[in-house]
This record gives sequence, structure tokens and C-alpha cells, in this order.
Amino acid sequence: MRKVTKAVFPVAGLGSRFLPATKASPKEMMPVVDKPLIQYAVEEAVAAGITDMVFITGRNKRAIEDHFDTAYEIEAELAARGKTELLRAVQEVIPKHVNCIYIRQSEPLGLGHAVLCAQPVVQDEPFAVILADDLIDGEIPIMKQMVEVYGRYGCSVLGVQDVPRAQTGQYGIVSSSKLEEDVEQVHGIVEKPSPEAAPSTLAVVGRYVLTSRIFHHLTQVQAGAGGEIQLTDGIAALLQEEKFLAYRFDGIRYDCGSKLGYLKATVAFGLKHPELSGEFAAYLATIKC
Repeated sequence: MRKVTKAVFPVAGLGSRFLPATKASPKEMMPVVDKPLIQYAVEEAVAAGITDMVFITGRNKRAIEDHFDTAYEIEAELAARGKTELLRAVQEVIPKHVNCIYIRQSEPLGLGHAVLCAQPVVQDEPFAVILADDLIDGEIPIMKQMVEVYGRYGCSVLGVQDVPRAQTGQYGIVSSSKLEEDVEQVHGIVEKPSPEAAPSTLAVVGRYVLTSRIFHHLTQVQAGAGGEIQLTDGIAALLQEEKFLAYRFDGIRYDCGSKLGYLKATVAFGLKHPELSGEFAAYLATIKC
């Protein structure tokens, strides 16, 4: 069984829910304390043993490439001023052994199409998909947990969590049966069902380990509402020939695609930050609602 060494990051979206903040800056570059969302996602992949980061980009996403590139001017300035801690932080944005690959998604044709754009790089290997909007904090990084599950079962794995039934229309929802603690076999998946039609409340939340066979099915999927190719539809087709697992990951998810989720993440990570935690907690205690 081949190891998971590639991760796909679909980062071509407009980030319209955060306008005007995202008018000229990618939503994935929005900071949570002192690191942008995309860096948290890449660090999670690195912790899982992944070495090739494949970014599916679009217009106005150059800042992501610049963030993971060498910043000679900044590094020279920090070195000249003796700011060694800041210099190390800049130089360690991404480890030296990790490769960054950028592919332009020419049209916003949906998550399924974004994943399909990675086929020339991924080829016939298993791979991870990480949505930076979903910032998930776990003692063991979430993708590392999922790669371990993939290693035990040798099949695709979906990161899932229960959501309120009233919110099923915001997610891909799976029907499944329990195999072991936190691991279930998926029998079906449907994109954004209404609460009354949802087969369960188990939602897919921005973490996938997929076999390369998904590319075949994504080429066959018909575009749905808005002309988008849904990754969920490709998974539903692949379910007919391959086993899929749903993994209830151990961690706290922050939906940073929403303003409330982003604010919650900022507070939670601020309270954990080694430089800020005590003073920040004291400040929060003074706030009167």
C-alpha cells in the first residue's frame, strides 16, 4: 500500500463572506493570531508525513505563493537587526524537505473540479484534501489521525462530525454503520440535504484521504447548481466500487469560512498562545457583555 505523500489545498475561492477584507487578499491568508489559515493547514499536512503540497489557486492568490517562498529582503533585514527569533519564524514557515506546487484553476467550477485539477501531479497515488477554512485543533493533528486510519484499512477516509440537524443543508451528509470506535463504513453520501431528507447528522468537514480512482469519477460528474462539479458526487459514484470510511476525528473544529467561527478560532488560539495566553485571558475577563 502506497503512503500518502501529497496533499491538495483548494484555495481558488473568492472568500465573499469576508468582503471587503478579502477584496485584495486571499481568505486563506487571514491570520489566526500570528499565522494565516493556510499555514495551519500545511503544518497539519507536514505532521502527517506529507511532503508535496499542491495548491489549486485562482486570481488574486499570489500572496499564498509568496508566503511559502523565500523572502530574501525580510530575512536580510531581520538578520541585520539581530532579530533571530523572528528570522527563524520566517524561515520555518515551511520545512526545507517540503515541495510546494501551484496549479491554476482557470474557472470557479467547484470543489470537485479543483480536486480534479491536481490529477497531473497526484497521478495514481492516494492523497489528502485539506480545506483551510476548516481549522481543526487536535492534540494529534487531524490529518495524521486520518492517515493512520488509511494505513490500517487501505481505503478512502472522510473526516466527519455530527452537526445539528437544522444545519445539514450546509454539508455533505453520510449514511454509515459502525466498524470500531470513531470509524464507520460509509454506505451513502448526499450533498446539502434538507433536515427532513438528511440520512443522518454526520457531516463531512473539510478533511479527506482519497484514492486516485476519484479522478475518473470526477471527469464523469455532471455539473450541478451554479455549474459546479461537486466532490460529493464523485465520492458517491466511487462508493459503488470502493470502500469508504467515515472517521470521527479527535479535535475541535472552527468553521473559519464564517465570521463567528473565525472569531471563535481567534479567541481559542489566542488563549493557547505561549506569549499571549495569560494577558489575553485576563483581558477577556474584564469584558462585560
